[in-house]
Amino acid sequence: MTSPILLRLMPIALLLASNVFMTFAWYGHLKFRHAPLLLVIVVSWGIAFFEYCLAVPANRMGSSVYSAAQLKGMQEVITLSVFAVFSVLYLGQKITVNHLIGFALIAGGAWFLFRAPVSA
Repeated sequence: MTSPILLRLMPIALLLASNVFMTFAWYGHLKFRHAPLLLVIVVSWGIAFFEYCLAVPANRMGSSVYSAAQLKGMQEVITLSVFAVFSVLYLGQKITVNHLIGFALIAGGAWFLFRAPVSA
């Protein structure tokens, strides 16, 4: 039997890891603008495979303790968090106050998803 805390934390950890892969798949190529588009698509697709290998189990496992809407809201907040770090550290771009406000509004929306009881 799996511990209730592990059932709640494992999907979050898997979604976090999957988002690192997906962020590189979607935006990592921006540092290689000289690379042919077809090559970028194939490489990005290959990276995205590993994202799916983590996201699908995260959602399947997470559905035992979270609703689909909660999983999606969690996914969006994790995506924005990973993207913000990636954007600064990898792409060298700045996060502005407007970006932070937009991210906070999305996180606020996700917060409302967790206020309602989970219905299976």
